Amino acid sequence: MNDTTTIIRVVKSPRTWIEGEAVAQLEGVARLPGMRAAIGMPDLHPGKGSPIGAAFVCEGCLYPHLVGNDIGCGMGLWTTDLLRRKAKRDRWADRLEDLDGPWDGDVAGALAEAGVAPTDHDASLGTIGGGNHFAELQIVDKVEDPAALAAAGLDDDHLVLLVHSGSRGLGEAVLRLHTDVHAAAGLKEGEPAALEYLTRHDHATAWARVNRSLIARRFGAAIGAELREILDISHNRVDGVDLPEGRRWLHRKGAAPSTEGLVVIPGSRGSVSYLVAPDASRGDAGYSLAHGAGRKWKRGDVKARLRGRYKPDDLGQTALGSRVICEDRDLLYEEAPEAYKDIDDVVAALLGEGLCKVVAVLKPLITYKTRRR
Repeated sequence: MNDTTTIIRVVKSPRTWIEGEAVAQLEGVARLPGMRAAIGMPDLHPGKGSPIGAAFVCEGCLYPHLVGNDIGCGMGLWTTDLLRRKAKRDRWADRLEDLDGPWDGDVAGALAEAGVAPTDHDASLGTIGGGNHFAELQIVDKVEDPAALAAAGLDDDHLVLLVHSGSRGLGEAVLRLHTDVHAAAGLKEGEPAALEYLTRHDHATAWARVNRSLIARRFGAAIGAELREILDISHNRVDGVDLPEGRRWLHRKGAAPSTEGLVVIPGSRGSVSYLVAPDASRGDAGYSLAHGAGRKWKRGDVKARLRGRYKPDDLGQTALGSRVICEDRDLLYEEAPEAYKDIDDVVAALLGEGLCKVVAVLKPLITYKTRRR
């Protein structure tokens, strides 16, 4: 990357399908002042004004709208003491009564333990939220790199728990404070408004991590599982990074960092997820990986496409034999596996570019979204 040319790139393979609208949005972001690189991942898809599944490198300024409203959203992975051979899918699913209401534990204590200041949004702490967020009990179905798996503290005898959630209403409030004054304009590096946003951004990112840990704690308590954290990676964020060409602002909107160790790339609720070891040196890919499969259909289109093929009860179990807990019927259709791109194709594109190696393949057993209609 240099000071005069903006790099525009999409990481893909011949099997990668990406909407023209998403590419047009990527190109639009590349034209923003100070932008030096706009890099789409294989899960790239259109968002509200800017695409999801991309990393953006900027010089001299940062753009809060490129991070979006769910600041700190990411994936956390825990290993459990539950043995695969003793899995009780239906019994455990029935015990997952309601993870949507406020957590009845010591919220203030959990935040204080993590060094995170309390907020006006703490009633949502420990809750998954809507959209594509979930908590999923998984089987380590296939091991590609036994040494790397063992080094991470994992094995194929024990079940794992994957949690995808973010900062709930807190991130929305942080973005709104910015957009109410600056709209989609950027913030100059070092100016008071930029420092104020970054302080709030970092707070929301830390809050989101506590949120994922409490979701995992609630899930584990419901099914009687002991948990140990393996990783926690945020894929909606902006970071100041020192690159060979100088100080830059690396924005990730639906892009997992390749510089923080192992990454889980989930598919839809009806497909596998991949645990991968990234190549942390790949600046040509924005030091990032795909964060998931990426939407194929817009939310508003899914129900019309699928309601003639499936009744709600049909969507409560997947072709992989896993259970789906989602009592919001609209969300049940919106998040159907058909609404997403093929995770195998997404990961194949990353592998083809040498951006990561597969450590293991994880298969869903129970996917929890909501008990509330």
